[in-house]
This record gives sequence, C-alpha cells and structure tokens, in this order.
Amino acid sequence: MESQSRKTLPPEAYRELKPGEKYIPYVPPEKEIEEVTTRSVSWGLFMTILFTFAAAYLGLKVGTVFEAAIPIAILAVGIGSWYSRKNTILENVIIQSIGAASGAIVAGGIFTLPALFILDLPVNFLMMFFSTFLGGCLGIFFLVPLRRFFCLEQHGKLPFPEATATTEILVAGEAGGEQAKVLLLSMVIGGIYDFLAIGVKLWNELLTFKWLGFTQKLAEKARIVLKIDALAAFLGLGYIIGLRYNAVIVAGSLLSHFAFIPIIWYIGQHLPQSLYPGTVPISQMSEVEIFRTYVQKIGIGAIAMAGFLGIVKSLPIMIKSFSIGFREIFRKAKGSFSQRERTDTDLKMSTIIIGTFLTSVAIFIYFLVISNVKFALLGLIICFLLSFLFTTVAAYAIAIVGTNPVSGMTLITLIISSVILIGAGLSGEKGMAVALLIGAVVCTALSLAGSFITDLKIGYWLGATPRNQERFKFSGVLVAAGIVGLAIFLLDKAFSFKSGALPAPQANLMAAIIKSLMSKEPITWLLFGTGAIIALIIEMSVVPTLAFALGMYLPLELTTPLLIGGFLSYLVKKSAKEEDISQKRKQRGTLIASGFIAGGALMGIIYAVLKVAKIDRFVSVGIPMIQKAGRWVEGTPYPWYLNYGEIFSLIAFMILCCYLYFDSKKAA
Repeated sequence: MESQSRKTLPPEAYRELKPGEKYIPYVPPEKEIEEVTTRSVSWGLFMTILFTFAAAYLGLKVGTVFEAAIPIAILAVGIGSWYSRKNTILENVIIQSIGAASGAIVAGGIFTLPALFILDLPVNFLMMFFSTFLGGCLGIFFLVPLRRFFCLEQHGKLPFPEATATTEILVAGEAGGEQAKVLLLSMVIGGIYDFLAIGVKLWNELLTFKWLGFTQKLAEKARIVLKIDALAAFLGLGYIIGLRYNAVIVAGSLLSHFAFIPIIWYIGQHLPQSLYPGTVPISQMSEVEIFRTYVQKIGIGAIAMAGFLGIVKSLPIMIKSFSIGFREIFRKAKGSFSQRERTDTDLKMSTIIIGTFLTSVAIFIYFLVISNVKFALLGLIICFLLSFLFTTVAAYAIAIVGTNPVSGMTLITLIISSVILIGAGLSGEKGMAVALLIGAVVCTALSLAGSFITDLKIGYWLGATPRNQERFKFSGVLVAAGIVGLAIFLLDKAFSFKSGALPAPQANLMAAIIKSLMSKEPITWLLFGTGAIIALIIEMSVVPTLAFALGMYLPLELTTPLLIGGFLSYLVKKSAKEEDISQKRKQRGTLIASGFIAGGALMGIIYAVLKVAKIDRFVSVGIPMIQKAGRWVEGTPYPWYLNYGEIFSLIAFMILCCYLYFDSKKAA
C-alpha cells in the first residue's frame, strides 16, 4: 500500500475555490487504498452498538443526544494502531460513518417512541424497529441526491463545524493512538465509578445535602431542595456541552425548583382539597410530587413554544432548502455512472428510485398492520412528503450551525398528522399510536439526514468513495434500529418512563401534545400556557430558549452536574494563556469527558439488565449494609454519621472532577 505523501489537508479545503480551481482531496481520486474491509465494517458496527446504548440511556435521562462522531473517529484511529497494518484513513472514514448512525437513530427513537409507554399504548419491539429503520432508509435515499450540492457546490460556503472537527482528528492520525488510550482509560474510570454508585451502591448517586441541617428545614418549610446526580456520565456531558449552554439549562431548572415549587407549595397550604391534575392536596405533596404534577407541565409548554419558535426562525432556511431539494433531487447528474471519478460516485439514481419505492411500500404495509388501508395510505403520504420537504432543512441546519432542529420539525409533524387523522375519522388510542409512529419515522429520517451529510462532507474532504459510505450506512442504520428498540424496552422495564425516573422530555412533550389533540380529557392549558409565555420572554431576552425550556422540564439533579462539567470545561480552557495549549487541553478534556459518557452510560444499561433480571440486589450491597449496621429503619430519620452514602459521594465526585481537570492539563 502506497502511503500518503501529504499529512495535512490542502489550504483550499475550508475556503471557497477560485474560478477554475478544483479541490483535490487528501486521498486523490486516482488513488485507491483500503476503504471497505472486514476490519472497517466490523469495527463500525461495533461502534454502532456501543454508542447506541450509551446515547439512548443519556438521551432519555437529560434530553440531549451527544454526537458520537468525534469519539468514534478517535477510537478508529487508535484501534488501527493495534494491527500490523495500520488503518488507512479511508477505513477510518467508513468506521466513523457506520458508527455515527447510532446518535441519529437514537434521536429518532427516543424523541417519540417512549410516548407509547407513557400513554399506555400497545407497543412491541418490531413496531419500534421498523419505525426507526424505515425512517433511516428514507433519510438516506432522500439525502444522497443532495450530496453534490452540499459537499461540492457549497464548498467553502458552509462551515460544517462537526465535520471539520472530525476530519481534523482523522487527519491527525499520528497522535490517534495516544488519544485512544486517554479515551479508553477514562471510559473504564467513568464506568467503574458509576457502577459503584448505581450498581454496588457504595455511595449515593443523588446528593441532597439535607444532612446539613438548615437544608432540611428549607425542604420542610418551602420544598426547596438542592440536588446533584453525581455520576461521571453527566459530568462528562456537561464538559462537552460547555459552560454557557449549561448555565442557561440550570437557570431554567432553578426557576422551576426554587420559584415555582415553593409558590405552588405556599398556595397549596390554603387549599384543603386537591387541585387538578393532582389527586391529593398539595400540602401533602413532596417537592418531587409537586414538580411532576404541576411544574413539568409548565416545562412542556415552554419546550413546545421553543420548538415552534425554532421553526419560525428557520423559515428563511426552509424556503431556500425546499427549492434546493426539489432542484437537486430531480436534476440529472453530469456524466454517466462509469465516467465519474471515484470520489464523485454515488448510488445509481435507479437504485435510489427503487429503494425509495420499496421503502414506501414497506411503510405502507407497516401502517396497514396497525390500522387499515385508508389510514395506512395517509400515514405513508405524510411520512413521504414531510421527510422529503424537511430533509434539506435538516442537512442545511447541520451544515451551517451543527444543530438539527429535528424536535421542532417532529412536533410540527405530530400536529399535522393528528389534524389529518382526526379529520379522516381516526382518534383515541389508535389515532395516538398511528400519529406517534408517523412522527417516529419522520423524526428518524430527518435526524439521519442531518447526521449523514456530516459523514459525506468528511468523506469529500478526505477522498472517500461516497457510494461506499452510502451503501454501508444502511448496515449502521439496521443495527442501530435494533439496538435502540432493545434499549428503550429494557430501560422502560427497569425504570418505567411513567415513573419519571427517566424524564424523556421530548417524548413526554409528544405524549402531552398528542393526548391533547386526540382525547377528550381535561387539558392543563394554564400550565402549558404559562410555560409558553415564559419561553416567549426568554426568546425576547436573546437567551437560548430551548436550553432554558429543557432546564424547566428536567429535574434539578440532572442539570446541576452538567453545570459543574461546563465550569470545568471553562477552567481547562482558561488554564493556559497560549491559544494552542489551551485548545490542546480542551481537546484532551473532551476525550476524557467522552470516555466518562460512554463508560457511565453503558454501566447504566448494564444496571438496567441486572434490574430486569432481578439480580441487582445481589450487587447492591454498599449502603444497605452500612444502614443495617447502624440499625437504621426504613422511613425514619437517622444521624449525620449514617449519611455515609452522601458524604462519601461528595468526596468521590470531587476527586472525579479533579481527575478531569488535572489530567486535561497534561496536554501541552
């Protein structure tokens, strides 16, 4: 194998080309090196399984699906150093492209499908698998004809922030082995740490600080409780998200927990009877019950308004995107299939047309199984048209800002679907199920389209064969669709989405909206409306509205560790005056944080398996043993020295924070 003569991208990689100038990728078109191999495909599928489980668990916990492209790229480069023949850069592109299907499919699944459990609707594994798999296939088929426009014609005009970062990691492969070691070590540390907390229960997962005395009085008198879910996965996620965004999220949480809960508690002291939607008097509720019964409804209203505002702000992009989409999909490609260069070879248009047709038939049959011919045809038309219209929007948004407004577009899909289905005579539980599954197909298609344009741009810069990326993306979609369905079932069985142990904010929003539209139960319009008005005020204050709304909905214990992680990210970045050293330290911290996320989230899945198998009690020996030794009785207060779990948890969490900070500073 001939080695690459160049170890960096050419200067014209990130700028607009001059008239007559042509971009020559890292691996030129005339050069053929190992690309699709048993090694690249098998490792790509392994990454898909690994990060699908991790992303599903964390996404249902905190409402944010982390992007796996960067850690997968680092691992791909590092794994290549284990072999006598080092991975080629194009093999690493295939590994990254297949593995990145994980986050896209997870977003499509967890934003919608848990709503079926929340609403007590019939659900099975095949239902979840086909909604995400068929949606993913639709996203690929609709995006492929747009590749030339986004990757070639818009070269240097669209920034592609995530694709840029991932490409730089793949090019800097010489340092990849060391980076992979850092990531793997932190994955082991984060996994062991979280399992000792949630599995072995050697210390508490949750810090409430009630043992300080005055905090106990605040909890009793005003239902104000400061909480931190002290897990490595949340700390790592907070580091990657950054300080500003996390500060906005926590601001929303503080409004809910330190303002709304005390106010509702105070009002409840003067109400002898229960207040809908509550079933017991507010004076008898804990802060958790007040939050879940009333305050989260306000958060749902805020999330819905934030999604609507996101769509309104995206209208100029949408209008432009629609025209681009229609033009590119129906435009005949220049040159025959055999005449095109290797780096400009897509799936044949006949393959795309046949594949789109077969996917549409499968979607029709899918809806036919759960309804009838009339509603199956309506479901197909809605899925096809909205996926077609919004695919370009998703790709354009990712190319410009690196963020896909998929939740807002899915919300619009649900509303449109519900209105059409009700008008056609389908409502109630059957109508809710069909509308949610339509939403799942569309949501997955849009999520996959946004993610895949990133992969194709990486391939364009590095000289991968687009046709190979497109063909083998289906394998990642297939595996991820199976794993995300399994993960959702497993997590509901272990924790139950209805219990609130897994907040699933987007799915709860979808459930609330669909129930409001399809059923005749009383709707808490005042609570929803209050949240919507708050979101409008936040929007006028030029603050990230969706972040604030998510904070209002999420329990405080899930947002506070994110803020701590974001603050550590800020400290690491400011730990050096030289810009290059600062960036190296920040990147090393990102590797450690990514390891914490993957390791901690996977241990959450493992604990769920133990719980479902009903053997978790055999490993959960830590705190129960200490409490038994102190003769503590369930439900009774105990002295501060038996708060071993919280005190040790605080110490352990501080040590973990120190490790993240000081190990990040090793980069110089």
